[in-house]
Amino acid sequence: MSLLWLFGVVAAVELIGVATDSTLLQWLAKPLLAPVLLVHLLRVRRRVDPVAVGLVFATGGDIALLVDGDTAFLVGMGCFLGTQVAFLTAFLRHRRPPVAAVAAYLACWAAANLVLWNSLGPLRLPVLGYSLALSLMAAAAAGVSRRVALGGGLFLISDLLIGMGAAGSRIPGHGLAVMTTYIAALLLITTGWAAATAAGTRPTAGGPARAPGPVPGAAR
Repeated sequence: MSLLWLFGVVAAVELIGVATDSTLLQWLAKPLLAPVLLVHLLRVRRRVDPVAVGLVFATGGDIALLVDGDTAFLVGMGCFLGTQVAFLTAFLRHRRPPVAAVAAYLACWAAANLVLWNSLGPLRLPVLGYSLALSLMAAAAAGVSRRVALGGGLFLISDLLIGMGAAGSRIPGHGLAVMTTYIAALLLITTGWAAATAAGTRPTAGGPARAPGPVPGAAR
């Protein structure tokens, strides 16, 4: 039985907690988001791969960001850096991303950091490095599938909103927007990756996946 229904319940509790500013609900739900998807992924893939490792890092990041303060924020950023590097590794192994996607995401990275630079203070360099890894992950996601590409884009939007908040700029419903885009990103990346790699195809660099020959086995 799929565990995605459980993820839906946990996500709903988390979003209610954010909307009502309930610390208890957020502590109950947020640390379970990535683990539920991790178990789902392991049941589908039956092995640990970089995306699974990325979900482990995401769990640590979610817990760290429940704690107030710059130190916890930096710890959370470090954990999510591990997530981005793990996802990036998986996606690049699967297929080379389109050059246009890489160029577009790098342009967005440069523009966002230019706009936020003066407002980030001591967080400038950590955000600069983390956002580069995030942008490269989102670009690489475009080479996997449309679902994974959408997830990568939403992950970037979610973290851009967090960066705006760190710079002192918040939109109406800021916390809810951050978590909604993040939850959707995790779900799309996990399920999209499982679908793209469990379809019995072998990726080729810079081109579409091809059906495997007589050698048994398939990439995740």
